[in-house]
Amino acid sequence: MMVVLSFVRILNEYERGVVFTLGRFWRVKGPGMILIIPGLQEMVRVDLRTVVMDVPTQDVITNDNVTTKINAVIYFRVMDPRNAIIQVENYFHATSQLAQTTLRSVLGQHELDQILSDRDKLNLEIQKILDHQTDAWGIKVTTVEIKDVDLNESMIRAMAKQAEAERDRRAKVIHAEGEFQAADKLRKAAHTLSNEPQAIQLRYLQTMSDITSTKASTVVFPVPLDLMKMIEGVMTKKPAKSAG
Repeated sequence: MMVVLSFVRILNEYERGVVFTLGRFWRVKGPGMILIIPGLQEMVRVDLRTVVMDVPTQDVITNDNVTTKINAVIYFRVMDPRNAIIQVENYFHATSQLAQTTLRSVLGQHELDQILSDRDKLNLEIQKILDHQTDAWGIKVTTVEIKDVDLNESMIRAMAKQAEAERDRRAKVIHAEGEFQAADKLRKAAHTLSNEPQAIQLRYLQTMSDITSTKASTVVFPVPLDLMKMIEGVMTKKPAKSAG
C-alpha cells in the first residue's frame, strides 16, 4: 500500500505539476491525481493563483533631488509553469528584486510633484516594464500600486508654503481678471453713453431720482464734459477789438 501511495500525487485545481524525467523536462500535469515514478521522475508544484507581493520601502532620489521613501504592492500570476521553473531559479524572489530596482529606476526619473499627482500614470509605466521583463519567466504582472510616499518634516513644510503661495497667486489672478472685465464693461458703457445723448440724459434723471430719495445735505452732481468745454471756450475767448 505504501509503495502504491508513493507513486501518487494530488494537485489542487489552482496547481500544476512540472514533471522531470531523469532530469529532463517531460510535461506539465494536473490538476487532480497524477502518477510519478520515484527515482526516475520528479515533480515541482506551481501555484497559478494571483500573488500579492509587498515591495519593501525603497530610498528614492527624485529628478529634482528630493530624497524620499516609497513602497508599493504588485499583483502577478504564473501563466506558464514550465518557464517559471526552468527559466529562473526562484520566480517569486526574482520578481521581487526586479520590482524593487524598477521602482527606484522609474520614480528616480520623475520629480516629486509628478510622483504625488500622477500615481496612476506611474503605476501603469512600472507595470508595463515589469510585465515585459518577466514575460520570459512565464509571469504576468497585472497591477502595480504605489502605496506610501514618506517625506521628512522640512519637505512637508516647504510643500505647505508652496501650496499657500499657489493659492495666493490664483486669488490675485482671479482678482485681476475681475478688474479687467469690470474695466471692459465700463469702457463699453462709456462708449454707448457718448454715442447716445438720450441715454446719458436718462442716466442723469435716474441719478437725480436717487439723490432725492436720500437725506444727504451735500450733493455732488456730475457736469457733462461737453458743457464744461463750452463754458471753458466762452471764458477763454478774447473780446473783439472795437473799430477805431
